[in-house]
Amino acid sequence: MNLADLRKVTVKKRLRIHFTLSNGMECMLNEHGIAKVAALRAPPSFNLEDELAGVREFRVEPVVGEKEKERLKSRKYSRDEMTALATDAPGATAHDDHEE
Repeated sequence: MNLADLRKVTVKKRLRIHFTLSNGMECMLNEHGIAKVAALRAPPSFNLEDELAGVREFRVEPVVGEKEKERLKSRKYSRDEMTALATDAPGATAHDDHEE
């Protein structure tokens, strides 16, 4: 599983994925596939792809309307569960590396 796989699953399934970096900062991949590190104030001294390789726990929250927020809560995923989610997602295969 790499960053591109996670980006695809966030877009396809309308999710936000949060994970903690080795320096204690939190990264969030939003429903548009954009990675954000809120505490970052200067160019990073790390590679996000390299940091992702060491992440063991992810918090996933669905992007929903106000009525559904009570019913759908965030959930923690292990690395293995996240890999399964990212690789089983429709469109998360090597065949979808291009836009039509």
